[in-house]
Amino acid sequence: MRVLAAGDHFVAPDLFLDALRTEGAAEFDGRTLTAGWPTEPFGPVGTGDSVVDEASGTEDDLIAALDGVRVCLTQMAPFTARVFEARPELEMVAVCRGGPVNVDLAAADAAGVAVAQAPGRNAAAAAEFAVGMMLAALRHIPLADGELRDGRWRGDFYAYDEAGLELDGATVGLVGYGAIGRIVARVLRAFGATVLVSDPYAPAEDGIELTDLDDLLRRASVVSLHARLTDETRGLIGTRELDLLPHGAVLVNTARGGLLDYGALPAALESGRLGGLALDVYDVEPPPPDWPLHRAPNVVATPHLAGATRQTAHRAAAIAAGEAARFLRGEALAHPANTVGSTR
Repeated sequence: MRVLAAGDHFVAPDLFLDALRTEGAAEFDGRTLTAGWPTEPFGPVGTGDSVVDEASGTEDDLIAALDGVRVCLTQMAPFTARVFEARPELEMVAVCRGGPVNVDLAAADAAGVAVAQAPGRNAAAAAEFAVGMMLAALRHIPLADGELRDGRWRGDFYAYDEAGLELDGATVGLVGYGAIGRIVARVLRAFGATVLVSDPYAPAEDGIELTDLDDLLRRASVVSLHARLTDETRGLIGTRELDLLPHGAVLVNTARGGLLDYGALPAALESGRLGGLALDVYDVEPPPPDWPLHRAPNVVATPHLAGATRQTAHRAAAIAAGEAARFLRGEALAHPANTVGSTR
């Protein structure tokens, strides 16, 4: 059985192959391909009607590496219609991400290729990072650090008007309540925060209050985005929604840039409607040199790092390998992403 481990510099090919061996997969011929991410930005790959998002590497390199391959484990390899058409022997792709945006799922179905995904692989990492971003924005941690490094002792941060805010006793609104949102809520409750949740698919649970988005925005002093980016959620937070926030609210986005209208943020910050902003994702990545928020003092900005832990890389490889091993044993997939994968 020929297997391709199409990794990158985060989830390396050897992680996939080691995880497959740990799964006790049958003897396999392990080939490897390494894409440039994250040292090279990901982006759209493909042409015409088959363009995939957040992919790394080229169609040509992938097609060459897939020669004779039946199963591929990957994070960001660009599985377009052209790739599936070029390699009809391919039977299964295991993607170690929560959503296989680098795979044209309709083309996979048409080619009879099962696709699996890895929900929750970075949930702990992303949840911890989101809470860290809340604390950084609420307590001015990056700003205070930068000032001290520049030789300025900002004792005035102890002045009442400049002092930060606590999570203890705060009302925090979570927009989206999947695997990441659930961990964030648990941590916030430990801090003593009241947790509101807006998610039409979330079940009622002890310790949270389900409400609609407008009510959440009116009541929460901290709002953190955790929804998946879909046609339904794209542009979810714009000028109208920002105007609903209490004066001085903190907004955190560690989910996807497309959830938020970034053009509306400078005015919200200037008016004081937003007292703080913490961003790990953007509408354009990386933000251009003339991005208006680069030097805003009440903005915490990081380069899409929420899921970047070594544990995430190992967990992602293990989940993908588990799906590949199930396929090789003729078992049903635990996390199918397309129709063919669901009907095995």
